[in-house]
Amino acid sequence: MPDRISSDTIDQELIPGARNAIRTCLRLKPEERITIITDEATQEIAAALQCEVEELGAEHAVFILENYAPRPLTGMPEIILEDLATSQVSIFCAQTQRGELGSRIQMTAVVNKHRLRHGHMVNISHQIMLEGMRADFRAIDAFSQKLVERARMTSKVTCRTPAGTDYVADISPTLKWLKTAGIITQEKWGNLPGGEIFTSPFNSNGVFVVDGVVGDYLCRKYGDIEATPLTIEIEENRIRSLRCDNKVLLEEFRAYTSTDENSSRVGEFAIGTNTACTRVIGNILQDEKIPGIHIAFGHPYAEHTGQSWISRTHIDCVGRNFDIWFDDKKVMESGKFLL
Repeated sequence: MPDRISSDTIDQELIPGARNAIRTCLRLKPEERITIITDEATQEIAAALQCEVEELGAEHAVFILENYAPRPLTGMPEIILEDLATSQVSIFCAQTQRGELGSRIQMTAVVNKHRLRHGHMVNISHQIMLEGMRADFRAIDAFSQKLVERARMTSKVTCRTPAGTDYVADISPTLKWLKTAGIITQEKWGNLPGGEIFTSPFNSNGVFVVDGVVGDYLCRKYGDIEATPLTIEIEENRIRSLRCDNKVLLEEFRAYTSTDENSSRVGEFAIGTNTACTRVIGNILQDEKIPGIHIAFGHPYAEHTGQSWISRTHIDCVGRNFDIWFDDKKVMESGKFLL
């Protein structure tokens, strides 16, 4: 049987972000069904989401992961995958643990197959519920639509930062740009908070300095790495060399990006568009939405971008204070859009 989280003592500060998620981003209707997947560490936020669903009157099921399988997960529990297949809307609202990416890929495969409107709230925190999740997502979506239309007419994106990033991504018209700006559709599930456009680059070269955060479980471990940035030299879309004064981070990142033959390959090239996110907080879920560039090594969301290869891993890398050019047109200066 699914779980029910007690809603007796919900933190009222969480309600605006939860309402934004359920009513604005996912546009849940009373006649629809929603599956909420959470864990023990994130129950408080899940309770606020459940409260909004109950107020709306929609049928729902809540699953606390630890009640169905030991963590870290080796796979998404079958009962949860079966329940997802009966819903029109879903949310994954939980903390990551090392080695669990495969279980989330299993989950999103069901989401994609059944075309659910899915909100991905990986490593969601109280702070993000009060910041990024309170954004005006309708305005962010409208701006992101204008930006993605420009991006689709661009063949080369150049980005530079004061920290030393000097990186060029070659864009192919055969690889799709997608918008995940908070208003979630059946076309592509999206992170919440939303606010980005992304593609898989045809090729890319240069230096990318990660002076914000790195993704997956490494983000919780290292947080904001501005004091010890990770410098990545990229040649023909693959990592050529890595440098970082934090040798433990350096070796963990090297090991992560050596997992399979495509783990060191740039799979995602993205531009954050959530203007409610104004500073790095040390959490990839929100920090990758900051206006600027982030790239990810590994899985290129091939099912959406049309890329020709896959990977078992995906790790995002966020920098700060970007200047960006679409071909020869400057579209960002010092982290501020010029459009």
